[in-house]
Amino acid sequence: MTGNASTQRLRIGEVARRAGVSVQAIRFYEKEGLLPEPERRPSGYRAYPESVVRRLQFIRRAKDLGFSLREIRELFGLRVVPGCSCGDVKGRVIQKMAEVDQKIAALERIRSALQSLADSCSGVGPTSECPILDALEGEEEADA
Repeated sequence: MTGNASTQRLRIGEVARRAGVSVQAIRFYEKEGLLPEPERRPSGYRAYPESVVRRLQFIRRAKDLGFSLREIRELFGLRVVPGCSCGDVKGRVIQKMAEVDQKIAALERIRSALQSLADSCSGVGPTSECPILDALEGEEEADA
């Protein structure tokens, strides 16, 4: 390809490789409005600016941190909202941390319940006398 880095246009496969995402993900993010519609070459191929690679890396990292596509869209939007500050972005991160803390607490409750079930069973005997299966059966009857 010719041109300097600021004007160079990349094919979708190259963008995917550089950003560490699949071609299907790129098309999905375009459909969801997280990526701008790319230019088309006379051949019909999509032609992406280098900046799309950084945007895709942002999306991938934000998803890895648990942000939803809606939240990622909002984070992108904060960059262009007049009067928005780093404090607004930090607030979103703190809110996400609170959600993660809630999920951790729920997982710890589940783990504790599973540990209690495991502790109730010696692992010996027929399944017809299994305290774990009995406990699970009893909870279902209590909920019904």
